[in-house]
Amino acid sequence: MDPVLEQLKAGVRQFRTDVYPERAQMYARAATDAQRPHTLFITCADSRVDPRELLQAGTGEVFVLRNIGNMVPAYGEMLGGNSAVIEFAVSALKVQHIVICGHSDCGAMKALLHPDSVKSMPTVKSWLTNAHTALAVAETVHTKTEWRRELLPVLTEQNVLLQLQHLKTHPSVAAAMAAGELTVSGWVYDIGKGEVRIAEDGQKAFTPITE
Repeated sequence: MDPVLEQLKAGVRQFRTDVYPERAQMYARAATDAQRPHTLFITCADSRVDPRELLQAGTGEVFVLRNIGNMVPAYGEMLGGNSAVIEFAVSALKVQHIVICGHSDCGAMKALLHPDSVKSMPTVKSWLTNAHTALAVAETVHTKTEWRRELLPVLTEQNVLLQLQHLKTHPSVAAAMAAGELTVSGWVYDIGKGEVRIAEDGQKAFTPITE
């Protein structure tokens, strides 16, 4: 018996008995109606980050892209699944907003600070090159103005800001923003505190969402 698989099965059974019956009509509509998400949420693959729980979003409201370090390669550098998701979300689904969300205690950011930790993972090491500029900026900012804070949270913020810049190099995104049909923002989620700080487009400072 596979204990992990059995745990997953138990979760499905609970969904079928406790969750699905109360929302059966909603799921029936979702199965036949075309999806119309208003937001593309780009975040880290970290298992501690749960976009739907964080946003309290319903089924079909948020299109999600996850990868190590919530990164967006600049257009043309690493065309593939990430670029395809962005293009589809903007051009086909017509999302109105894109969030790039980093988070506290991010393993990808730690790996940037300690590259030896991924020397046996060449694919991960190559992927992290998408954030090397953020590391250079974070080290400079940390030395000059942010020395009161640890380097890791400064790097997390600078990575989000860098990926927003990369995002705007994608033709579908640039065109939609020029037409006034799309906006973007950068977020940092503190897992332990349940706090989210946001840098709206063009801002460098991250401001907490207050209650």
